[in-house]
Amino acid sequence: MSTRTRLLLCLAALGALHLAVACAGFFAPYDPSAQDRGRPYAPPMSLHFVDAQGGFHLRPFSYAQKPRTGTFDEYESDGAKAIPVKFFVAGAPYRVLGVLPSRVHLLGVADGATLNLLGTDAYGRDLLSRILFGGQVSLLAGLIGAGLTLSIGLCIGAAAGFWGGWKDEVLMRVAELFLALPWIYLLFAMRAFLPLTVPPVKAFLLVVVVIGAVGWARPARMVRGIVLSAKERDFVRAARGFGATGGYLLRRHILPETASMVLTQAAILVPQFVLAEMTLSFLGLGVPEPVPSWGNLLASLQHYNVLVSYWWMYLPVLAMVPFFLGYLVLASLLQASNAPSKIEEVVSGV
Repeated sequence: MSTRTRLLLCLAALGALHLAVACAGFFAPYDPSAQDRGRPYAPPMSLHFVDAQGGFHLRPFSYAQKPRTGTFDEYESDGAKAIPVKFFVAGAPYRVLGVLPSRVHLLGVADGATLNLLGTDAYGRDLLSRILFGGQVSLLAGLIGAGLTLSIGLCIGAAAGFWGGWKDEVLMRVAELFLALPWIYLLFAMRAFLPLTVPPVKAFLLVVVVIGAVGWARPARMVRGIVLSAKERDFVRAARGFGATGGYLLRRHILPETASMVLTQAAILVPQFVLAEMTLSFLGLGVPEPVPSWGNLLASLQHYNVLVSYWWMYLPVLAMVPFFLGYLVLASLLQASNAPSKIEEVVSGV
């Protein structure tokens, strides 16, 4: 299988994962903030096609759960009460891609019944719904943060490499300062200067700005190296000899040379910044409850009783693995796809 084919398959898989998160309202059976205080820490409910008598059903079903006698957070299946699963049912209102209002959900059950495929949290909120909606917050923070970082790094690196002199010295010394500091402490330091208690939307924007402003140094140095090399090439010298301005040279000849590096860095930075958002939210410095994010979904694992008693509270971690692996594979494929062109350039230069 060629590198191009693998790259397209990886992009298709990542696109499908992002589409599922973007359309979380359709795939999630419930509103992520809806509580059922009578079902705290309910375990996942499994789907069945064969009932207790051995009969086969085309429509999947699940068995209702009832609290075990003498407990409030232990449940057992009620084999006498089957709950048929319905498809494309009307439920809690939501907006597709944040724009189009809708009430259609992929899965649902009859009124009065409950279907928690991945269990519930301490407030009886459906964990599957919160994972899907939490992915919207965490992935959007990673995507916007990576875009902000690459924009800053591209501007600073291009300016330092193209104009050089004292501007290059100052910008690169600042970049080295950012690189010398551990990013997690730098993240905490920048967040400490911002208000601690803010509304969810402002908290999200603050998190995006913080994580985007922390990681620009490495892309800036890489862009600077490419610009230093590109501005000495013959076609750039020829364009300069014909009177091309600095802005024209950057826009038409030099910055396009950085495209492959920028795409590879984007594939690396998105999961890194998703992890940064998760870290802040896990420690209570990011997006606050009741808005779900992958970070505050894992915050309950700070409690020992949750850590040892309710294994399904680890499931948000498993939901993140395909995204992280997908981006890392994408970065490797992008790097591999650009390697032959670089070799050809070196050979032609010799």
